[in-house]
Amino acid sequence: MKVTDETLQIRACNAREPGEDSSAVERIRYLIVIMHQTQRSFAHLIGLNPTNLSKILNGRTPVTTGIINRILVNTGVSRVWLTDGVGVPFPQGTGHEPDVVDESPVRMDFNPEGAPVYDIDVTAGPSPLSAMFTQEHVMGYLNLPGINHAHPLVRVSGDSMVPRITPNGFVQIRPISDPSMIFWGSVYVVVTEDYRMVKVVRRHQNPDMVILHSVNPNYDDMDVPRSKILALYLVETILNYDVVSR
Repeated sequence: MKVTDETLQIRACNAREPGEDSSAVERIRYLIVIMHQTQRSFAHLIGLNPTNLSKILNGRTPVTTGIINRILVNTGVSRVWLTDGVGVPFPQGTGHEPDVVDESPVRMDFNPEGAPVYDIDVTAGPSPLSAMFTQEHVMGYLNLPGINHAHPLVRVSGDSMVPRITPNGFVQIRPISDPSMIFWGSVYVVVTEDYRMVKVVRRHQNPDMVILHSVNPNYDDMDVPRSKILALYLVETILNYDVVSR
């Protein structure tokens, strides 16, 4: 039987967060639910064979450091929560709200250990982003606490997301393999045939549509057919300052 988006939403709403005495397996099960995933889709998200994930969740295979790292890199969940059960899964408290960093300018360098910073304006043009993440577009690398080295940083122009994202700020984004799986109320880069935009994606009363919401009240909401969305990138971190080279 196919699991619907509505069923996943209901499961997430009814889920009880494991306590500090819970096991890593219990926390992984909870994470799958609040991220509105099935076991199969979560396995694909973290790059694991669904059968192997099933063995982990059934206690037949131990939760190794490698598995923990896969989950951390691909979901952005709190390490201390996942490993020790301390705190909350996503520190901002909404499940998938991006961290917002708003300080003085920071400098990137060319240490490939950091997160790659691309000379790409994520809101300019309709070109597929996946084709633009090439070495020739890398401006440098940024190594800051909380910055995931596996995911790219790109610039956001315009003021439709002010004050949450300032003009020419940077966002770190993670590709969503299945555009039908949306964390309602989260910030995304939305790619269609005609544009790329950074918006809050909200549930529409018509299940075949979504609402693209701007934080700036001077912009109206947009009703967009889900079929028109070619790709989604979840905004994991917002950096509201200039990133400059050393």
